[in-house]
Amino acid sequence: MELSWLEDFLALVESGNFSRAAERRNMTQPAFSRRIRALEDWVGAPLFDRETHRIELTVSGEQFRPVAEDIVRRLSTGREAAREAGSSAAASLKFASTHALSLTFFPAFLRKLEADTAPGPVRLIADSMVACERIMLQGQVQFLLCHHHPAAWNRLDPHEFHSLHLGHDTLLPVTARSDSGEARFVLPGEEGAAVPYLAYSEESGIGRIVAAVRGLDGPRAWLDPVFTSHVATVLKSMATGGRGIAWLPLSLLNEELGPDGSLVRAGDESWDIGMEIRLFRPRSRQSDAAEAFWAHLTKYGQFV
Repeated sequence: MELSWLEDFLALVESGNFSRAAERRNMTQPAFSRRIRALEDWVGAPLFDRETHRIELTVSGEQFRPVAEDIVRRLSTGREAAREAGSSAAASLKFASTHALSLTFFPAFLRKLEADTAPGPVRLIADSMVACERIMLQGQVQFLLCHHHPAAWNRLDPHEFHSLHLGHDTLLPVTARSDSGEARFVLPGEEGAAVPYLAYSEESGIGRIVAAVRGLDGPRAWLDPVFTSHVATVLKSMATGGRGIAWLPLSLLNEELGPDGSLVRAGDESWDIGMEIRLFRPRSRQSDAAEAFWAHLTKYGQFV
């Protein structure tokens, strides 16, 4: 069995599609399929149900997935620890963050950290939630900063990861301000006259939250998806341009929602969605610098 087979397996789990997974792994689809078959032969059971439109894990695959994630993460963490031993890189802190929080929360968070401690070099990777989960599970970073809601799923198993509550944020539906100063589009819309909707894609953590909460009991809306992106700032730009409504983090709207701002609410507070801001880390021991940082942070955050 080769480590690369486990990485292939996790790429296919994430994409649910052989061609996309093969492209991400920089190989042809036939070669990628052979490696997946080789892993299944080694395990002794089929790991994927190939009869569905989107490739799904079998029961055996579901059982094998956390094992593969743990092995890849531990090997990556061990490799980094060996590389960094005795070097200045051992003192570095490595973060992954979703795009929105990398712009709105992380800069002030880092300033506070630097005012209280001397953290050493800091590396930040900003990407979609799916990408952040992937590099966290692979052990490429020590911490993941993201929005969180208990109704929305993520890939960070609480048996494998600690998390710390750092703050709150709110998603609210917004739309462009009309010439008269009113909302250009208003919730809930109506049957036969749906509101143009600027939606988050599957890669987005905020999109998971919106989908999960909107799927619960609450006010019904008639929405017509006209544009999709995993980046909240892109949806904000489209909303400002009058293309529809979007649920955006309040932390991203400090200027746009002012008296002379370009955006206004598309509905009252009953449409708002409260969220936490959380920092995740593996339960397994990290570098001395990462452990010292976490110990300092737990004095101020709410351990979850």
